Amino acid sequence: MKVSPDARWEKSLALIRENVSLQPYNTWFKPIVFEKFDDASKTILLQVSSTYVYEYLEENYVDLLCKVLVRTFGEGVRLTYRVVTDKEHKLSQDIEAAPTDSNLKPHAQTKGNAAPSLLDAAQPQQLDPHLNPHQTFENFIEGDSNKLPRSVGLSIAEHPQTAQFNPMFIYGPSGCGKTHLINAIGVKIKQLYPQKRVLYISANLFKVQFVNATLQNTVPDFISFYQTIDVLIVDDVQEWMTAEKTQDTFFHIFNHLFRNGKRIILASDRPPVDLQGMNERMLTRFSCGLIAELEKPNTQLCIDILNSKCRRDGLKIPAEVILFIAETANGSVRDLEGVVNSLLAYSVVYNCNIDMRLAERVIKRAVKVDDAPLTVDDILEKVCNHFNVTQAAVNGKSRKHEVVEVRQLAMYFAQKYTKMPTSRIGKLVGGRDHATVIHSCNRVADRLKVDKAFQEEIMSIENSFKLKR
Repeated sequence: MKVSPDARWEKSLALIRENVSLQPYNTWFKPIVFEKFDDASKTILLQVSSTYVYEYLEENYVDLLCKVLVRTFGEGVRLTYRVVTDKEHKLSQDIEAAPTDSNLKPHAQTKGNAAPSLLDAAQPQQLDPHLNPHQTFENFIEGDSNKLPRSVGLSIAEHPQTAQFNPMFIYGPSGCGKTHLINAIGVKIKQLYPQKRVLYISANLFKVQFVNATLQNTVPDFISFYQTIDVLIVDDVQEWMTAEKTQDTFFHIFNHLFRNGKRIILASDRPPVDLQGMNERMLTRFSCGLIAELEKPNTQLCIDILNSKCRRDGLKIPAEVILFIAETANGSVRDLEGVVNSLLAYSVVYNCNIDMRLAERVIKRAVKVDDAPLTVDDILEKVCNHFNVTQAAVNGKSRKHEVVEVRQLAMYFAQKYTKMPTSRIGKLVGGRDHATVIHSCNRVADRLKVDKAFQEEIMSIENSFKLKR
């Protein structure tokens, strides 16, 4: 059965409605009056209320409009506007739409994350959001360092259609949880609004895609694809600081999404003001919504994160080991997870319990050398080497003067340079009790007050600690 022109126009409006938000649809498309369709010349005549409306449609929506008309009225269709120039005297002027690729030829449909052509813009394609399903709000532990961005992020995820806090710009040092948070926002939106086109992408991959599109002469298709996104999440935007052409292209994508009420979420390792090399108009866009800082987690939040991971993975790690890791992992969530994973691997491979000594060894390998804390093993090694005494002798029961002296110094340095309780230090230095550690530390402190040569020797050992660190 042949479909009437009026019905095809209604179908055109429905397709347009799927690709623009409600406000621009009601403002620019709903008031259009469908005049007629000439089947012989394949010309559609649409009446608009003013020259301003015609110019705005031509500047911003002609590709979408023509694409939809090709889909509903057939190939070769031509668009003509009837522009009302004088309402009082009912005067109008007919103007043919500017030619676009959509008027000329069909394009193959695309799928996934490939950039669809303008001919596909009216029918959103299935889209892989490239989100990590394991990074959610449920396992993003809240603390003082992330309370504001987490709360705002959750609000955005629950109400992505609101214009408030758009764009959201999250910044903070490496390892503080930025990628986890922006993924959590995307995952939550997809859970609550499955029809939303959500895309997570790194700034570097966006740059690579743009370079490929430039080489293949498909930049318009590349831009058109990104203009169909409802929620665009870009990680590590500092990667664009020296990429001027990438910035220019994203600027146009940003403007289109922002103007049409789409949600934009950005993450960086620094605030917009410190993005040296980013052009001013781009920085202005970054700063017009909400700028939220994610700080490194403090010790308590690190403890909470570690306990959550242990519960989730079914691990049993002593509280003192949890505290030690939290205090020495540089406030990096990645380091925390790396240490726990390494502890698990060591305990399985060597069939041993997860204890403080194992944690010390793992920390040295998991944390950057410059920031790695001194461990009791480090101290024992340095002191024993300095006095040419074996660690076995120090950890044993020998009461020789030179061995006792090294043992006492090891305990003294362990109390000074580590955050362990005296009871734990005693266990690691030959299995002594906390009273022995306190006695040893007092003996060394008393001698330092009266023996200058001993002071110099202690200073020499401490300098070797600093060189190690």
